[in-house]
Amino acid sequence: MNSSISITAIASLSPLGNSAVTVWENYLSNATCIRSRDVQGQAFFQASIPEHLRAEIAQVRNSHPHYLTLDETVIYAILVARLAIQQAGWNSIDEVGINLGSSRGATQLFEQYHQDFLNNASTPKLCSPNTTLGNISSWVAHDLKIQGPQVSHSVTCSTGLHAVLNGVAWLRAGMSTKFLVGASEAPLTAFTLHQMQALKITARAASADGNYPCRALDFDKQENTMVLGEGAAVACLEPGIVPHALAIIEGVGYASDDARYNFSLSESAICFQKSMKMAMGSIGPDEIDCIILHAPGTILGDSAEFKAIQAVFGTHLPMLTTNKWKIGHSLGASGMLSLELAILMLQHQQFIPVPFIPEQKRRSDMNKILINAVGFGGNAVTILLSKVSLE
Repeated sequence: MNSSISITAIASLSPLGNSAVTVWENYLSNATCIRSRDVQGQAFFQASIPEHLRAEIAQVRNSHPHYLTLDETVIYAILVARLAIQQAGWNSIDEVGINLGSSRGATQLFEQYHQDFLNNASTPKLCSPNTTLGNISSWVAHDLKIQGPQVSHSVTCSTGLHAVLNGVAWLRAGMSTKFLVGASEAPLTAFTLHQMQALKITARAASADGNYPCRALDFDKQENTMVLGEGAAVACLEPGIVPHALAIIEGVGYASDDARYNFSLSESAICFQKSMKMAMGSIGPDEIDCIILHAPGTILGDSAEFKAIQAVFGTHLPMLTTNKWKIGHSLGASGMLSLELAILMLQHQQFIPVPFIPEQKRRSDMNKILINAVGFGGNAVTILLSKVSLE
């Protein structure tokens, strides 16, 4: 990449909380946020937003009459966007670009409106505008009074990191001086939970380990253990290296896989091999201190990504981790929550391990971290973050 990009703020809403202090405190604990909950008479493992934050979410919803009819994906996005803009100190935000995406989109409203249609053979007049994917970015722009470009997209589970790619491209091209990027996901609904169950990739209440239902990076697991989570995260991007940066985007990579099925990776995740190499550029593998894997907790997904890392790094592996054992898989928002974890580890100079895998050889310093994400069919993205130098 020709020029570095500064991350000047990141804000999130997840099972870990919605403040950097609380999120980090929860990462320091070996406890998982995943719980079994009853959905229409069936038990599902899931990772939900903490109940004590529901009042804050309701406050956002009640802050404007039009927000009362919006899906939670939009409300989550508005909440974290407000926090991020405040953190970054963006006082004049007319020319800020926005790229916020989602894998599932307005999941709750889709299901509600469809049920209404089945019951009444009619739909509410706001059905269409409230379920279009573009209404995430447009409502955030409305809330923040932003007049810049507003982009929305879905690249399934790599949606959030694809937003980062787009923001980097706009800034490098000189088409914007500030960009707000991220993703929002509220998929813990009956229909979506059953869709994941139909793929036979989710943890089963009858057989999953009671302490850690999601066994992401456990290469000895005998069955799939993916767990759905929810949340949103956005980051503020600015060109160059600015004094108040949290971390620096030093490289980006992307690639598609020649997968056999549209929901799987190739055996060695060629897409990840290409995206990691592209993100590193001329940086040697020995300079990478840590990789935050996509690792959804499935047998084939975890194994393929690990094989890709072995192909790129050989026997000199960086430290490997993931957060899905703790917060589940929030689909399009998952990559952004991994980005947040990377920033926190760089700031605190502390590695957050996966508690049920063998101890890894720790690096004395953490300077460069790779973050991976991939969507159905192998749409991989890798972001290379580096610590802000005080020199």
